[in-house]
Amino acid sequence: MKKKSILPFLALLAVVPFMTLLGRGSANDKKSKATACTNPHPEQLCTAANTCGAGGASCELEVRRADQGAGASVKPNVENFSKSDVICIETGASVTWKGGGKNTGIMVDFGDSSPFDEGTISGGSDRPVTLVAKKTGCFKYSVGACTPGSVYGMCGNSDYELIVKAK
Repeated sequence: MKKKSILPFLALLAVVPFMTLLGRGSANDKKSKATACTNPHPEQLCTAANTCGAGGASCELEVRRADQGAGASVKPNVENFSKSDVICIETGASVTWKGGGKNTGIMVDFGDSSPFDEGTISGGSDRPVTLVAKKTGCFKYSVGACTPGSVYGMCGNSDYELIVKAK
């Protein structure tokens, strides 16, 4: 009987961790793509097509579950708003966060830096929350849309950016 060499097996064991590290590096590269908040002048991204509450108008941000329940979407009451656009708001604008659809609860978390007096906003379709945008800048936030009665995946969560510009 011939003995099989263990050398190819050892070579494979040496290559697998190296390939894993390469895979992680390329995944991190995707995360570092340019965003509105990495722009040195994010307010320049604001146009009439993506500014909510301009000129004293009301701004409503409707939060819904998206991506078959795995994510959440935020839609402003701006005509012809493209979902790929960043949402802009002027300072002093009243912003109403509400759940879209029946019985949709929402959670909006700005973390340590919020343009509002509150860092975390909790409301729903039957309990909208109105706040005034006070601080200018670009703010990253996480949003969740939750519906009752689901066993798995009750909430869909997504990350977005919000630009608050001076009037």
